[in-house]
Amino acid sequence: MTEHGPKTYPRLTHPFVRDTRDEPLRRASWEEALDRAARGLRRNRDAFGLLSCARATNETHYVAQKFARVVMGTNNVDSCDRACHASSVAGLSAVFGSGGGTSSYEELEQTDVIVLWGSDARPARPVFFQHVLKGIRGGARMYAVDPRRTSTARWADGWLGLNVGTDIPLAHAIGREIIHAGLANEAFIGRATSGFEEYRALVEPWTLSLAQKVTGVPASAIRELAHAYARADRAQLCWSLGVTEHHNGTDNVRALIDLSLLTGHIGRRGSGLQPLSGQDNVQGGIDMGAVPHRLPGFQDILDRGARLRFESAWGAAVPPHYGLNVTEMFEEMESGTLRAVHCLGGDPARSQPDGARTVRRLKALDFLVVQDIFLTETAELADVVLPAAAGRVESEGTTTSGERRVQRVRKAVDPPGEARDDVGILCELARRLGHDWKYADAEAVWNEVRTLSPDHHGMTYERLERHHGIQWPCPDTDGIEPPFLHGRLWEADPAERGRLAPFGIVRHDPPIDLTDEQYPVRLTTGRRLDSRNTVVRGGSFASALRRGECVELCPEDAERYGVVVGEQVRISSRRGSVLAPVWIDTALRPGLAFMTLRLPDGVDIDRPTAGAACPIAGTAEFRATAIRIDKLPVVTYVG
Repeated sequence: MTEHGPKTYPRLTHPFVRDTRDEPLRRASWEEALDRAARGLRRNRDAFGLLSCARATNETHYVAQKFARVVMGTNNVDSCDRACHASSVAGLSAVFGSGGGTSSYEELEQTDVIVLWGSDARPARPVFFQHVLKGIRGGARMYAVDPRRTSTARWADGWLGLNVGTDIPLAHAIGREIIHAGLANEAFIGRATSGFEEYRALVEPWTLSLAQKVTGVPASAIRELAHAYARADRAQLCWSLGVTEHHNGTDNVRALIDLSLLTGHIGRRGSGLQPLSGQDNVQGGIDMGAVPHRLPGFQDILDRGARLRFESAWGAAVPPHYGLNVTEMFEEMESGTLRAVHCLGGDPARSQPDGARTVRRLKALDFLVVQDIFLTETAELADVVLPAAAGRVESEGTTTSGERRVQRVRKAVDPPGEARDDVGILCELARRLGHDWKYADAEAVWNEVRTLSPDHHGMTYERLERHHGIQWPCPDTDGIEPPFLHGRLWEADPAERGRLAPFGIVRHDPPIDLTDEQYPVRLTTGRRLDSRNTVVRGGSFASALRRGECVELCPEDAERYGVVVGEQVRISSRRGSVLAPVWIDTALRPGLAFMTLRLPDGVDIDRPTAGAACPIAGTAEFRATAIRIDKLPVVTYVG
């Protein structure tokens, strides 16, 4: 049990090494740190994994996956999208062949209906939400699907407050209503999709009355959204971690994609699908091949022709099989099969599910290298710590936004102390392990990407600067492709349109961690404007932005437990407990509590039960924990 209190991490300005696991980290020179890192990785070349991070540039992601595949001979490389949007990538790739959002943010300003599903975009994605607001001011209707009546939902024409974990029943009920109302786009379905009859049979039992009983959403609200979405000339369906961070996250995504196939809201300007990422280069990690099953440009590892192209360019063999994703890597750590890890920019000790078990696994490794800008909890466990430059203001390169837009980032200041650029660090390690990569600068790395990824071939640095970013695919240097994907689905000639888009046959699967008399409250998690990702920093709980962790309850539950704002309570799940102060929020309903993605000091009471991860994407179920709220006893001191 941990008491409330924010933790801060110091900026790394010089390397550290650990002489033995029983001794603390000590300051070291770059030569000593790099030599030690190379020795440790060399002896574990057959049992290695690399973890990249969404805070890295595209160039860093590319060199990182190349390091894993060429230097270490493994496809055991993954990025932190596994914890958030791997389900989106899996779902989109299964239907369309690529895992990116299909539209541009600008198209939100030119559409008729916007559906925000599982996303409190106003505080969590404020730049994106400005496009939503412009769309609303231009006449678009907006619907919010979220268990909480969030600040985003207050801008909506309709709020569908579903019970946590009932996304599929709600989507199926919308689909059934569209079919029964005669609003399905039969022409599009006939020429662009497959599996419609099976889908029709799947959704048939989900009447409005049954959906209302299961989801908690009034039948009238379900009907309204179904008709608005299907009747719209143009419609955008956007989702975030409220959809993906479930044990059936990929199925949730497929259920939403089905609605776009049913109505034809895909492949046309103003209509599309948008997974909303919280960090600005989640998409870049996937695009650059920092995943265990794809080479840069979404090229499948099992595709022999793709492997040969990379092998010719790299002068080294690419393992012809899928590697381990981050969830599988941590399982292999426990068995001892994976003995060494290079962690570039992430903090798995704090971000992975089951924090205590994760720390034990990291401690049991034979060798751990951490390359980061802060001395994180993971770095505190490392054998070698390498201080990196911040990817946005201390390095040159590019990043890719959630709308697939590649943009330049420029070095504004020098990194502090002895910190170095990520690409330079990886190249120094590669040289010590027998591979002399001579990249003159970030542009040289990017030009290598362009030669190997058709989606990025036309994106020179000069063009990226001139156009203020370009969306992929951009296969040539003469023109810019339209800012939407899958227009081929509208081609009348079957020979021209390519593969059909399959409907997903997915079924309702409730949250694994069920509520009961002992744990009657459902805890869901998310982001707030004042706390981001794995670090909750700042001053007192009472500050203007409410910095620090708290548990949010509805007024009725606060009254039932006899607690007030700022009062500490004990929050307990089947796997642990934590103390946090109360915040009262009318966005919540009775029986529903909210906390941020990462609880204080890494105490993960919301960590999943055994097996609570998506079997397709490996994303854990952070959004549906059963908890109990206990008021602390009053302590009387006798003097």
